[in-house]
Amino acid sequence: MRMQLALVCDHADQRADGKLDIHGVFNDLAAPAFPAKHDMVLVMAVEWRRDDIGHYDFEVNLTGPSGRPTMTIQGHSEVDRRDPDRPPARTKIVMPLREVIFPEPGEYSFRIRIKGQDLEGPSLFLMEMEPSEPAEA
Repeated sequence: MRMQLALVCDHADQRADGKLDIHGVFNDLAAPAFPAKHDMVLVMAVEWRRDDIGHYDFEVNLTGPSGRPTMTIQGHSEVDRRDPDRPPARTKIVMPLREVIFPEPGEYSFRIRIKGQDLEGPSLFLMEMEPSEPAEA
C-alpha cells in the first residue's frame, strides 16, 4: 500500500470516469487572528497491494505545531481482488472539512494511519496576516 496522492484544496470532485477534478490546491494560509478556522477539502488516493483485499479502517489526524492532534477523522475502505492484468485497487477519498480550527500559527500536518502504517499527508503553514497600513488622506 502506498499514498499516491494527498493534498488540501478549495474544491474537488470525483468524476464518473474515475478522474479527480481538483481546484485551488494550497499549502499556506493567512488568518487575521488565532484561533482561526477554515473550510477545505482533503483529497487522498491510496494504491493497494495485490494481496490487500477486504475491509480496512483508516484514521486521519491533523497535528499542530505542539505535536498534538487538533482533529481526528475515521473512515474505512473496501478493497476488491484484482487480477494481474488489471490496475491495482485504489481508494480515492474526497473529504470536505468544514470550519477546521487552527489554535495557533505554525506548521500543521495530516497523518494517515492504515493497516498499522503511518503515512504522511499534506502539510499546511498557518500565519497571521500583516496589519494593513491605513490609507493616506
